[in-house]
Amino acid sequence: MKIIPAILLCLAAGTAAQAQNSLEKLFDSTGTTHTRVLDTYKSTRIIQGQSTETLRKHELDFRVAHRFGDAGGEFGGTKTFFGTDNSTDIRIAFEYGISDDLMVGISRSKGAGNLRQLYEGLVKYRFLQQTRDDYVPVSVAVFGNMVISGMPSAADKSVPDYFGTTADRMTYVAQALVSRKFAERLSFTLMPTYVHRNRVSYMDMNNMFALGAAGRLKLSKRLGLLAEYYYPFRTAESKDYFKSLGTKFYNPLGVGLEIETGGHVFSITFTNSTAILENQFIPETTTSWLQGQFRWGFNISRRFTLFGKKDWKK
Repeated sequence: MKIIPAILLCLAAGTAAQAQNSLEKLFDSTGTTHTRVLDTYKSTRIIQGQSTETLRKHELDFRVAHRFGDAGGEFGGTKTFFGTDNSTDIRIAFEYGISDDLMVGISRSKGAGNLRQLYEGLVKYRFLQQTRDDYVPVSVAVFGNMVISGMPSAADKSVPDYFGTTADRMTYVAQALVSRKFAERLSFTLMPTYVHRNRVSYMDMNNMFALGAAGRLKLSKRLGLLAEYYYPFRTAESKDYFKSLGTKFYNPLGVGLEIETGGHVFSITFTNSTAILENQFIPETTTSWLQGQFRWGFNISRRFTLFGKKDWKK
């Protein structure tokens, strides 16, 4: 059963091109040109979660994401220069557009929480794109990843970072993305999400569902305000057990400022999550905005066009 998410991920990538050809008929079945809505977001990610944007065919996206330490609270303030002396997570990724609607990628993250030294493979396929005449009212994409930890196994068999088998090191995410751009300034996205972790601690959840919501308010041609929130559906029994141990889970909340500078998209973000990957920040956020346990960070995206003419902008 543990290999099922990986099999589904491979099947999605293998059939996406065929599905794209069929769905393209939706846009020209009446003989009328339905102009697609562009730039619902400026990047394939919003703050931490995915957007419905994909890379164009033959585009290579080099991405760096960084999260600093707590800005306030016990571990923040002036003694750590509001968290900039520390880093909670760092991610470096290469993502590539196989077609205008299908992209794949690999990444390496420092990781946070129980698992560290994380290697990720991901795929995202957009099978509907909003049109200006509302013939297609929303953009819809699916995202999935598989993550494996490269850290040494703990000796204690009762802890979540003890790995008896390779499968114990693996986690998976499957996500649907539904977004709409309202006029030219406002975009909104819903992100129903499923997280599976092969090995967890006692009373934690191997399978967890969450609902995410995000939005972008365009302030100028190159500047946008971002917000993102996830509600994980953790059971009351699990919450109560960890609370008795002194651990309380919080819902991930982030805000940010998105800046486009030619081939770069740069985001400054603030979030209470310590981890960057969905596999960790959705089920494992234990820090609170109200206690000063939020951190600033940044995302940098630099795109290159391979095997063809440079046309990052239309």
